[in-house]
Amino acid sequence: MMFLAELNFKLPWTNPVLVFSSILFIILFAPLLLNKIKIPQLIGLIIAGALIGPNGFNMLERDSSVVLFGTVGLLYIMFLAGLEIDMADFKKNSTKSIVFGMYTFLIPMVLGTLSGLFILDFGMATSVLLASMFASHTLIAYPIISKLGVTKNKAVNITVGGTMITDTLALLVLAVVVGMSTGEMTGDFWLKLFISLLIFASIVVFVFPMLARWFFKKSDDNISQYIFVLALVFLGAFLAEAAGIEGIIGAFLAGLALNKLIPHTSPLMNRIEFVGNALFIPFFLIGVGMLIDFRVFISDFETIKVAIVMTIVATLAKFLAAYFTQKTFSFSVAQRNVIFGLSNAQAAATLAAVLVGYKIIIGENPDGTPIRLLGDSILNGTILMILVTCTIASFVAQRGGTVLALEEEKESSEEKESNELEEKILIPVNYPENIEELINFGVTIKSKSTKNSLIALNIIPSDVTDEAKEKNAKKLLEKATKAAAATDNILSELVRYDSNIVNGISNVAKENKATDIILGLHKQQSISDSILGKLTEGVLSKIQVTAFIYQSYQPLNTIGKYVVVIPKDAEKELGFIHWLLRVWNIGRNTGAKLSFFAHSETLEFIKEVQKKFSIEAQFTEFPDWEDFLILSRDLKENDALMVIMSRKSGESYNPVMQKLPKYLNKYFNKNNFILVYPIQNDLEDPYAKTGGTSFLNPLLSGSVHTLENFSEAIGKVFKKK
Repeated sequence: MMFLAELNFKLPWTNPVLVFSSILFIILFAPLLLNKIKIPQLIGLIIAGALIGPNGFNMLERDSSVVLFGTVGLLYIMFLAGLEIDMADFKKNSTKSIVFGMYTFLIPMVLGTLSGLFILDFGMATSVLLASMFASHTLIAYPIISKLGVTKNKAVNITVGGTMITDTLALLVLAVVVGMSTGEMTGDFWLKLFISLLIFASIVVFVFPMLARWFFKKSDDNISQYIFVLALVFLGAFLAEAAGIEGIIGAFLAGLALNKLIPHTSPLMNRIEFVGNALFIPFFLIGVGMLIDFRVFISDFETIKVAIVMTIVATLAKFLAAYFTQKTFSFSVAQRNVIFGLSNAQAAATLAAVLVGYKIIIGENPDGTPIRLLGDSILNGTILMILVTCTIASFVAQRGGTVLALEEEKESSEEKESNELEEKILIPVNYPENIEELINFGVTIKSKSTKNSLIALNIIPSDVTDEAKEKNAKKLLEKATKAAAATDNILSELVRYDSNIVNGISNVAKENKATDIILGLHKQQSISDSILGKLTEGVLSKIQVTAFIYQSYQPLNTIGKYVVVIPKDAEKELGFIHWLLRVWNIGRNTGAKLSFFAHSETLEFIKEVQKKFSIEAQFTEFPDWEDFLILSRDLKENDALMVIMSRKSGESYNPVMQKLPKYLNKYFNKNNFILVYPIQNDLEDPYAKTGGTSFLNPLLSGSVHTLENFSEAIGKVFKKK
């Protein structure tokens, strides 16, 4: 037993419990205190690290544990940047990312080399290496942008894409300069570098997704999935280092590779962001602060001179890159500020370059002291540059991101005003095996702006008074609530006593003004004519909702493509816009490709909408539903089938729909499938009586028969971010 007198409080603290608890309290309170004087959280943690570190009050050492957790945090930042990027928008704007990447690489390289040669009187090798430090940057302000919810903005996407380009080029410059300085620049240097980079990129881009898809199919344990993803991130970082570049490139590439397998609305994504932002990233920022030694800037004028020149040149170069990008692509001032804020911070690659250059000895002074490629003044000046650039980056990124967030919030509020009927998605639950998949599907199709639109329902026969069934119902609903909470959504629980299941669902849908219903089948249950009959004649004949029959064969996040089969004249139905919005939500929330099979006229409407959104889609003419079984040849292992249905009275009804249960059970039983029953024209909209408007409001005044009318209607409901 250890008494208080026996504890060692000598500075720096060595007790692991005391050290870890101290860091946690710093992570908790430093941002709160500094936020009152409008200092961003990131800067608060860096300043706190400087104060408690070996160069401050010496409370904590920058030992191996701080370095380890800091490394994890650095890789986490780059991994999240790759994971959260909108891949469809990234592909669409890849040219813009390349342009920005070259701006933010070439401008610092030119200014940095000239300032090193003519202002600081360094040699060519030192000046070029110094310039490469200016060219690279760390997305240290990315958590600010992520917290503000504007990571989907075009400016953020091209900045993240440009980061990969400039950091890779800067680190290649580092490798070349080091090779020349150490005499390793032989004839085989470029060949080895090229082959190693090719092998590294191939493994991460092609092998990682295959491994992840296989693992996610085999394991549904949340902890195992998180550990697996983390292991891939570090493996990618290690492979990058083995290839001769920094691990941050490997972590970023791993994020891109796993992007489509970890949907932004998934529980796994929520856990990844939570752990990183709560623990690992703050550790990295505190570790950076521990490097700062304020005494150097008082005792050494040469260090002050070098630090001032480095800071000014690096900041000016990054601002010019952001300015030219703004003018080239007609961005707003807020978008320019976000680009500058994200790209101005120097930390990861800069630290790597200065430490590598500091270790290389290129000569010897008359007194016997070594001449380093990057001397003491540059090493210390780099630390000040990191502090200043991170501070500027945080303030500017927060200012620009706040403006963008307010603009998007205004658009969202305008959209909400035009749609008084709040979105409500009703999910009857009965089988514990498929509850999580149903909730995840509900989260995937819903609008991101609403956090409380899900309703889970369990119906108990009114003639049953068995307490065991009541407990089972509560257990099912509790599981549904946990599944929704894992995605940061609030779910409402409902228990209904009714002698008829269809009546129970219909009544609950009316009482809660549901806009959608998701009906899940047991994983071992086949779909039959009777199931479809009860649904169409029961639920859909009584209320105006869009219904989804969903059967899951494999996890939602492992689906690579949705094959959407649409009947002729579907665009003439009342619910066309609504179900199309849901399909579009699936595409943008999961990153999966959408492949539409429909009549040419229907495809023209959908293509017109697709032009306005960055969603990857394919279009194939499919005029004859008698050839429905041909689709089984196009459906791959990781594809899902979605069929837009109709009742016999609907304009888009096709007799082949009656054969679908047999087709699905025989030819598509190894794929996820979704049957969608839209609202149709021959039913009265009960919500219109309230005087409000529904999601279908643009169509209530009349049928849409032109592309212009359709574009106008879709634009009012689904605004492009």
